[in-house]
Amino acid sequence: MGVDTLLALADAIGRHALLLFLTLLAALLLLVLAAWASHAQLPPQARTGLPRPALLMLYALAGFAVVVGAAAGFAQIAEQLDPAGAMARADEALAASIGVHVAPATLHVFALLTHLGDPAWLALLAAGVALWLWSRRQRALALGWVLALGGNALLNPALKRIFERVRPLHEHGLVSEMGFSFPSGHTSGATVAYGMLAYVALRTLPAAWHMPAVLGATALAFTVGCSRVFLQVHYLSDVLAGFASGGAWLVVCVMSVDASRHWRGARTLQK
Repeated sequence: MGVDTLLALADAIGRHALLLFLTLLAALLLLVLAAWASHAQLPPQARTGLPRPALLMLYALAGFAVVVGAAAGFAQIAEQLDPAGAMARADEALAASIGVHVAPATLHVFALLTHLGDPAWLALLAAGVALWLWSRRQRALALGWVLALGGNALLNPALKRIFERVRPLHEHGLVSEMGFSFPSGHTSGATVAYGMLAYVALRTLPAAWHMPAVLGATALAFTVGCSRVFLQVHYLSDVLAGFASGGAWLVVCVMSVDASRHWRGARTLQK
């Protein structure tokens, strides 16, 4: 795709940004619903009939594939950060188009929603969920929860210092952000926090809450990420990289907590 075509596409996306966001959100939720329904329709023996070592190996391979794919996507984006490159120019064209074509009322809504990824809010959420899990004697899960959110809080600033990308300019004054732009900390933080929250729900709440928890986590993480582009405090590539880094860390954390749980279960059976 030529640079001129890419810039024209970025401008068109900015002109119809809200409609595109709603369409992608609906498609993402339908995809999650379809995957959930497909899993639910499997007979119990198809879901649990594999021997424990084979099942663990299957989970590990699937998780490894997700981590590798996310890391490859992050690396591909990072390689295109040259300010004179096509991706950077398309990022700027999209931010400029959103600034011109998105209504102020829409920006006000996203300015409220973006706070669901604020570090202060996620820290409060981390403390509240950790205390709740500890009170229920879910101490290993509480530790995994804290390490997941705390680890991402250390990882994202480290990545920002490596790439040192300057944030886009904006004039609406609804939010003001300091520091570097790549990758988006709100996006990776929301991905890890709400993804882990869904995992905690799957482990602790009745089955009736499982699907709503997964759908809610998906919607929240996606919306927080997109809010950063709408508010022009991040480029689109920053947000995509935030989803990639946050998604990879989330999978690593879930796999680690699950591996620990299975290991403890195996030791209990051996006693």
